[in-house]
Amino acid sequence: MAKKPKKQQQSGGTPATVALTAAGVEYTVHSYDHDPAHPSYGEEAAEAMGVSPERVFKTLVADVDGALTVAVVPVAGQLDLKALATAVGGKRAAMADPALAERTTGYVRGGISPLGQRKKLPTVLDASASAHPTICVSAGRRGLEVELAPESLSALTQAVLAPIGRA
Repeated sequence: MAKKPKKQQQSGGTPATVALTAAGVEYTVHSYDHDPAHPSYGEEAAEAMGVSPERVFKTLVADVDGALTVAVVPVAGQLDLKALATAVGGKRAAMADPALAERTTGYVRGGISPLGQRKKLPTVLDASASAHPTICVSAGRRGLEVELAPESLSALTQAVLAPIGRA
C-alpha cells in the first residue's frame, strides 16, 4: 500500500514532495502563478500565499571551502556567508555558481528545494525557523511551495540549526 501514494506523487509531484511523502511527513503544498518579472522569488511567494516573509525560507547554495553547502534562510533577510562557514566548520563561503547549483541539486534557480536534491549536500537551517510552528520552502519549482514543521525539514535534510540569516 505504501507504494501507491508514492506513485501518485511521482506522476504529479516533484522530488521534494515525493521525498516528503515517502518519509511520511505532514506537509501542505501551496501553488501560485509565478511572475517571471518579479524581482524576488521568495518575496513573490510570501505575497502570493499571504504568508509573513519571516516564515517563507529561500534555499541558497554556497561554496564553503570547496564543498557545496545548502543554506535555508528567511526571504525577509540575507545569508550571512561567514556565519554559514562557521556553522559547518569552514573558513570561507561564497555563493555557488548558479549553473553548478542547478546541476548538483537537480532544480532550477528560484525553485531549488532543500528536499529531494539530486545529490545530498550539507544543509544549514537558520535558527529563526524554530520560532514558527511551520515554515514554507520551495517544493522544487517556481510557483510551488511546501509548508511543514521546521523540525521535519531539519530531520529530513539532517540540517544544522544555526543563526545564518541577517536582516
